[in-house]
Amino acid sequence: MAIIGIVANGPSSSLPELSDFTNVVDYWIGADRGAFMLAKKAIKMEYAIGDFDSISDQEKLEIKKYTEHYKEYPIEKDKTDLELAIDKALEKNPSRIYLFGVTGGRIDHELANIQLLYLIRKQEIQAIMVDRFNYMELTFPGTYHIKNNDHYDNISFIPFTLEVKRLTLTGFYYPLTNYDLSWGSTRCISNKLLSNSGTFSYDQGILIFIKSRNVI
Repeated sequence: MAIIGIVANGPSSSLPELSDFTNVVDYWIGADRGAFMLAKKAIKMEYAIGDFDSISDQEKLEIKKYTEHYKEYPIEKDKTDLELAIDKALEKNPSRIYLFGVTGGRIDHELANIQLLYLIRKQEIQAIMVDRFNYMELTFPGTYHIKNNDHYDNISFIPFTLEVKRLTLTGFYYPLTNYDLSWGSTRCISNKLLSNSGTFSYDQGILIFIKSRNVI
């Protein structure tokens, strides 16, 4: 099953190095100005989607050079450019979707984009947001294995539902066993792995798992 990368309209200063993902991502989709960001890096897209209200005619020509399919929507529409891009990605029934350029700008967009992770995950597709300082994944109940990443050395867990039941952290500096994590709790912020790997598991609820590094 394919792995898809979507680049949205967030600040370019928040983007990770997209070329680091070209060997992982099978298909790229550019949402609005995210398509121009891909074109600037000469990364071929399967789709460029959006109203392109922030794109000049010259930039549109550049986008079209690097995409197989260009689809322009009216500015007044019921879905954001990112959600339109996600809809297109879901048509390919991928195993994983990476979202880039979805943080660092307007907070209303950022909060809505985090909620879009649920739209993807409920289709049984892994949903991951990545920027220069954060790697964020929305998870459902189960057991997950984590590997140490020097780039993102802090690990946090935030409940997406009112409660996450029986959360267990193994191999962490601050371990937990069958802990009920409630909405608004900061108990699971800024943990670290003790070695190269660890696990977390829980039985009920929805949990956001975040790897991050400090902003310098």
